[in-house]
Amino acid sequence: MSSSAMVTANQLIIMAELKLFRTSSSPFVLRVVWALDLKGIQYDNIFEDLSNKSSLLLQYNPIYKKVPVLVHNGKPLLESLVILEYIDEIWKQTPILPEDPSERATARFWAKFGDDKVLPSIWNAFIKQGKDQEEAIVTAQENLGCVERQLTGKKFFNGETIGLVDLAFGWLANLLSVFEEVCGVTLIDHEKFPLLLEWIQNFADAPIIKESWPPRDKLITRYQAFHEVYTSKEAPK
Repeated sequence: MSSSAMVTANQLIIMAELKLFRTSSSPFVLRVVWALDLKGIQYDNIFEDLSNKSSLLLQYNPIYKKVPVLVHNGKPLLESLVILEYIDEIWKQTPILPEDPSERATARFWAKFGDDKVLPSIWNAFIKQGKDQEEAIVTAQENLGCVERQLTGKKFFNGETIGLVDLAFGWLANLLSVFEEVCGVTLIDHEKFPLLLEWIQNFADAPIIKESWPPRDKLITRYQAFHEVYTSKEAPK
């Protein structure tokens, strides 16, 4: 066999079939879409109707029964942050995690902080009313203040390029303003969060990111429906 015809085992893995089970607007799915697009990786989109989940989705993710699911060489990968790390390990071009082990661990911490603390606190500010909402806003802004400080002297959380933490917080760049419009509150303003607002603009303006945003009018309609359902539950009987 000639040298040009030979491929390594790792190359065979990389060349294998790649499918992404997704919806069009899930912020968790979009993380994976962005990572794949940033690295220039070809893949097939499998769009799911979560009200009528396909047998393949249930087969690949029988525990959580949700998207995203990345299927590489027939093997499913679950949970968006886990998938991002897998993508970065397999496809080395345009790395999204730092080389230094300490910096990698720090990036993982802040990505998890976003999912465990920031997102739930903002969601509570979105669905609560009255005094409960006021308290939720305080908590959300405290968490956002921790995130703001990580951007000191940097364009992105990763420095000059988009990295894992940027992808993890990417939902802030479009969903936050949707939440604010729907529930009529402001969580991030120029006085308290100038670095976060600058990051949101930088992230949203990146061509790869801009190309994949869901239509804003559809997001408004979707989250208005969520808001009505949750606030009706919160309303006094």
